[in-house]
Amino acid sequence: MEHALSKEVYWLVLTVFMTAVMWVPYIFNHILETGGLKAFWDPYGDTANKAAWADRMMHAHLNAVENLVIFAPLVLLIEITHLNSPLTATAAMIYFFARLMHFWVFTFAVPYLRALTFLMGFAMQMILVARLFQYI
Repeated sequence: MEHALSKEVYWLVLTVFMTAVMWVPYIFNHILETGGLKAFWDPYGDTANKAAWADRMMHAHLNAVENLVIFAPLVLLIEITHLNSPLTATAAMIYFFARLMHFWVFTFAVPYLRALTFLMGFAMQMILVARLFQYI
């Protein structure tokens, strides 16, 4: 029996995958900066990078994880309660792209867009909350 994912869950899965691989570039940078053995032999997890972009990327990744803790349950609650709608599907999709953009504008220190993309993601979370309370 085949069961297609709802659009909200589809975007959740993509968001989880994206968040899961965000660490790769800054860890590769850390390996290049410190050498493989020293990078892997770090019992305290001290991944301070010489490259400022790598530190910003690490912070963007942590921010994505923090926000995933809010986004994922909201999507799952939408799914469980069958409150899916075109609006919730669009909100989940926009959330994905807002978080993707946030990751890159944070990494490359683009003024104003970091806050704008963060707020866009937050607004999509609030749409999901409003739908769960059946305000919309």
